[in-house]
Amino acid sequence: MVTFLNASDVAKIVRRVGARRFWERLVEGLRDDFLRWDRFDKCARFASHSPGGVIELMPVSDGEVFAFKFVNGHPGNTQLCLQTVVAFGALADVATGYPVFMSDMTLATAFRTAATSVLAARHLARPGTRTMALIGLGAQSEFQAWAFHEVLGIDRLRIFDVDEEAADKFESNVAGFGLGITRCDNARHAAHGADIVTTITADKKRATILSEDMIAPGTHINAVGGDCPGKTELSRELLLRSDIYVEYAPQTRLEGELQQLPADHPATELHELLAGRKPGRASKDAITIFDSVGFAVEDFSALRLLRDLARETGVGAGLELTAAPTNPKDLFSLLHPLETGQARGDALPEPMKLSD
Repeated sequence: MVTFLNASDVAKIVRRVGARRFWERLVEGLRDDFLRWDRFDKCARFASHSPGGVIELMPVSDGEVFAFKFVNGHPGNTQLCLQTVVAFGALADVATGYPVFMSDMTLATAFRTAATSVLAARHLARPGTRTMALIGLGAQSEFQAWAFHEVLGIDRLRIFDVDEEAADKFESNVAGFGLGITRCDNARHAAHGADIVTTITADKKRATILSEDMIAPGTHINAVGGDCPGKTELSRELLLRSDIYVEYAPQTRLEGELQQLPADHPATELHELLAGRKPGRASKDAITIFDSVGFAVEDFSALRLLRDLARETGVGAGLELTAAPTNPKDLFSLLHPLETGQARGDALPEPMKLSD
């Protein structure tokens, strides 16, 4: 039997553990896994692109546990009353190949994306940071606000979206967080006075959400929305002016803001920063960018935490996901008693005669 969590189970776990404790455990789990980066068997995700979006498979293994996630990204889905992103994932025992845990990851993807942004900002943003701009108020936005508030103490938000209803939705959802919110007229207005600027737009196009003249010295940028070829949010000039940090460079150079720059442009991987092998913020006036596209190690961390919390809280159900014959050498036994035409007494067709 495989332990299975649906989205309601994931939400129940977060409520039972408590928001702050959940976010802290997720951020620390991510940190621990990035610090053992060399243990993981890594590859860029498989992506199947179509005019409307992308479907991806994201595998990774630490030699003991194998994880994968199925996830899509279809910006036009909202016009069909569907979500832009849905996902599910699983853990398997490497020693036997058997799946042991499976979960909805639509919520978990939002959780791990926000937690990874927090982990990077904790090492790259200036100390004492309290104000963040959020540009793009879709499904991911509340998670970013929540995580940064719980873990880093962000208490003031400057928000903007071209859709007024998205801004209304966002303000309603975060009303209980104790945040001071300033609704802005445009991205430039939102970025003004913000210590951290997070971009989370959904359109699959080469956009310039932030240009060089919009960003003050010392700002840290979480560029989250650009996550596939042909989809960007930052101007090339802003990238050239900044120190860039990524999850896994081979993937980010294809999918992130780095796709705008030469293949040898310097970029520091997050695990190098966390381990102290590469420097972080160079000065109080440096502009730092976390060019986040999402990587399978993050899904591994999220799945592992959900597995552990499912055990601790007793939330989840057993799912008979794979065949389990009594005799593992006799798969056919699962079909007994097998009804065939002969067993039911039906007449069998005459054998076909070959012509001379």
